[in-house]
Amino acid sequence: MAAPQRLPGASARAPQGPAQTALDTTHLAHLVGFATSRAAVALKLAFAQHMAPLGLKAVEFSALVLIATNPGLNQKQLGNALALSAPNLAVILDRLAGRGLVERVRGIVDRREHRLELTAAGAELTARAEGVAGTMEREALQGLSDAERALLIELLHKVAATRPDSH
Repeated sequence: MAAPQRLPGASARAPQGPAQTALDTTHLAHLVGFATSRAAVALKLAFAQHMAPLGLKAVEFSALVLIATNPGLNQKQLGNALALSAPNLAVILDRLAGRGLVERVRGIVDRREHRLELTAAGAELTARAEGVAGTMEREALQGLSDAERALLIELLHKVAATRPDSH
């Protein structure tokens, strides 16, 4: 089949300028999933921008905070909390351990179990990252009042709690 003919000087790109209008999203706007996905994209971009200087991804930040605030946490508990498979969690923990932020400590009662602990460098980075995350969220959610922000968090936790394996 022959390639379509183009007029001399015509571009293969989509038309630009006034002829290109915003998409009609009204048939999606009423869907919670669409709204949360759009919000999640904005928050993920803001998070990535703010955390880039610290070299942390969102899942790494979450893992560090959970390890810091849950002494004696084991790998299985962390994987469940973050909804990660064991292989994916292992990759993340290897990366954090490789940076000298996390240590796996073999369990005393069950030698197969690995408890997770922050190193001094991990604790320091976690504290800095929590401050950065707070600043990022304040900026990203500046259009919401404190009450609206609290309600949003409460409602999202309710939705997350309906996940079959969330118990």
